Amino acid sequence: RLSSRAWTATLVSFATTSTAFCLFAATAPIPSTTALSFAADSDTNIDPVCKTNPDHPMTQFRSVRKILPRTSPHWVGDGFLVHPVFANTAFTEEVSPLLMFDYAAPKKFPAKLGAPKGVGQHPHRGFETVTVAFQGEVEHSDSTGITDVIGQGDVQWMTAGRGIIHQEFHSNKFTKSGGTFEMCQLWVNLPKKHKMTKPKYQALLNKDIPVVNLPVGTDGDNVMARARIIAGELNDIQGAASTFSPIQMWDVQLPHAGAEVDLPYPADHQCMVFVRRGSVDVLSGSSDDNDDNNSKHKSKTSTLGPQDVAIMRLDGASFLRLRVNEPDSSIMILGGEPLNEPIAAQGPFVMNTHDEIRKAITDYQRGKFGK
Repeated sequence: RLSSRAWTATLVSFATTSTAFCLFAATAPIPSTTALSFAADSDTNIDPVCKTNPDHPMTQFRSVRKILPRTSPHWVGDGFLVHPVFANTAFTEEVSPLLMFDYAAPKKFPAKLGAPKGVGQHPHRGFETVTVAFQGEVEHSDSTGITDVIGQGDVQWMTAGRGIIHQEFHSNKFTKSGGTFEMCQLWVNLPKKHKMTKPKYQALLNKDIPVVNLPVGTDGDNVMARARIIAGELNDIQGAASTFSPIQMWDVQLPHAGAEVDLPYPADHQCMVFVRRGSVDVLSGSSDDNDDNNSKHKSKTSTLGPQDVAIMRLDGASFLRLRVNEPDSSIMILGGEPLNEPIAAQGPFVMNTHDEIRKAITDYQRGKFGK
């Protein structure tokens, strides 16, 4: 995976290492979640500029439980300089059904001859990797015979299932031409009953990913938000990916500073708001949009900057309200239905028990992956 940093290590280390984190955790320690989390809430009266939810005059908005600020980046292989977004919250129920999130901010790579930069062959079992190419190109090949290149706006959704071996590099074309590279990779957990499913690969091209404009029916300068629905559903529009459990993965563009955007979101789904660029306020609480004096429009404000992520409470609210602080801001809204199952994670394997982890190591050593 893109976050398995040290594949020169032997698989014996997987059997003797008890950490539940990825391989990079051993060489790039992260402060404790307590140290990373802070409350960014403050009571504030809001002067709304634009609303995208006029039909819900009294609305309860999802509240922020904690904010994880931008982490320091580290290299994965020689091609991916990534921020471990979830930090020590990765591989916990706090972000379920997601497991981990690496984000490579825009970085200029010069043109070069020779081998592309990236990460060589490594195994996975028990989950899915989702790679989004925002800029540049990523080339993938795996033990099932799949070879593919994803470019700007494309997504590769790889189900490791019972076992796969793959590699990820900058594409040959990008290597020769050089340019700006930006991507992210998320790990999505598989429910226990699907962990040993047959490996598969979904190539989701940019042109095939549905886009929802908000407010609904707007276009041009009237659009307050433009959401690409990689997975999940927004305003009855289904996402492009096929998933094993309910997943929400939206890539949202927010063009207008000062706009307030309301997004319907399943009340029983875990939710995270991540800022790729720009800045947004997450507004929590309730409001009466028909109150001209705003006397009932009071909420809490949590401000997010680049690479910050807000983990929202499961508080029964079915809307998110965001206020855009900078023009051309871009965020990702992520989450899904919590699995509520044990998580046993070691290196490139994520199962439900440590016995299953040991079995994964043995199966890999005996050449049983990718079959």
